[in-house]
Amino acid sequence: MNFSDFSKASQQFNQFSPEMKEQMMKMAKARVKEKLLKWLATPTFVLLGIVLGAVIGALTACFGDISDRLSAIRDANPLYFIPALAIGGAAIVFAYKKWGRWTERGMDQVFAVGLNKESDFPLVSIPMAAVSTWLTQLFGGSAGREGAAMQIGSALSYNISKKLPFENAAHVMLVTGLAAGFAGIFQAPMAATAFALEVLLVGHLELGALLPAAAAAFTACKVSSMLGFHKFSVDLSSLLDASGFSASIFTNEGALDGKFLVKLALMGVLFGIVGGGFAKLLGLSQNFFAKKFPNNIKRIAIMGVGISALLLVFFQGRYAGLGTNLLDMCFGIAGNATGSAAGTADLIGNVAGYDWILKFALTILTLSAGFIGGVVTPLFAIGATFGIFIASMFGMPVALAAALGLAAVFASASNTLWAPILIAGEIFGFNCLPAFFIVCTVAYICNGGQSIYKQKKIRIKI
Repeated sequence: MNFSDFSKASQQFNQFSPEMKEQMMKMAKARVKEKLLKWLATPTFVLLGIVLGAVIGALTACFGDISDRLSAIRDANPLYFIPALAIGGAAIVFAYKKWGRWTERGMDQVFAVGLNKESDFPLVSIPMAAVSTWLTQLFGGSAGREGAAMQIGSALSYNISKKLPFENAAHVMLVTGLAAGFAGIFQAPMAATAFALEVLLVGHLELGALLPAAAAAFTACKVSSMLGFHKFSVDLSSLLDASGFSASIFTNEGALDGKFLVKLALMGVLFGIVGGGFAKLLGLSQNFFAKKFPNNIKRIAIMGVGISALLLVFFQGRYAGLGTNLLDMCFGIAGNATGSAAGTADLIGNVAGYDWILKFALTILTLSAGFIGGVVTPLFAIGATFGIFIASMFGMPVALAAALGLAAVFASASNTLWAPILIAGEIFGFNCLPAFFIVCTVAYICNGGQSIYKQKKIRIKI
């Protein structure tokens, strides 16, 4: 605008009434404020993501460490703790009725808030989820713990977002908290970021939350590691090399090995059926037992007695808890405190052909009864043991088959794609990434559209 134009505009402005001038000034200030908030939103979200990542990383490290200690106590004394599973379950339900009403839905509540179906996410859900998961682990319930970790992250970040003046702050911060909680418990920040971005809405990535989610995930991972919470990792390349295989199995005279790719795709189909079947049967089982035993305390007490009996009958707790004992057997790392591959033991000798189905069934029963806990680590165990079960069928190295099953069953059951591929790379190394990509993609496609989470699906009209 030149001087003459400015002069004309000034003259026109002076002709307005005082009320009109005041209204125009208010509109101008509002527009400037709107633009300023838009410019400040992303840097503020990223800074908050770093701060929240540090806090959530510390909380999840503490939560995970206590969980590990309680699991070790139970493993050392299974006959003392597993028979009391029903008592622990009754205590969980009573505690929720007394102090945590409306927060007992766990991850379902996270999804309800994330999909704008609800707007209330009480902070009391943080201690309730943590303590209930500890009780489930102490008394042998076959369940994971990532659900509590993600509730810790999402509840904290969502409630902080209510103080922010930015548009869509609640949703961005919820995704950020999910990423931090996942990263803190698994120490896989790339997978955590991808999981938080893709899990709420099938077929859509919440890229608006990418930078704060990544900042929170990497910070949470670092803080969790600094506080001594160990990461489960396996040097898959060494196991394959020791078995006479290497990354060259993907190629044949410099080109991709077509037969090997077909084997991977067929394995992906089976993993997809197992993961999708788990998600479907979990939903059916939860609905069935909820109708069969409408009273929560009666349901968890009666089913708790039956589950504890099954856990003791099947090798005194072999299928209790997270399932990390089965993962250790799959990759020959039992007794290694660092969680890294310890050797090239006879993997099949440690894993039975029925391990996957028993872990599958007992995890569904545990969660259907109303015990609190996650699903991801048991899915890892189900996938890895099932992978070993079918390894000989495809002439596949057992270590690779177990790793592929771990990632692909998680992909199919959670109805996510990029997070399972990335978590496979962060756990096993990226040398075998092409195999993980193929198997997870096929498993994701073949899961029948099922999910362990209450996701929203995009409906595309063609």
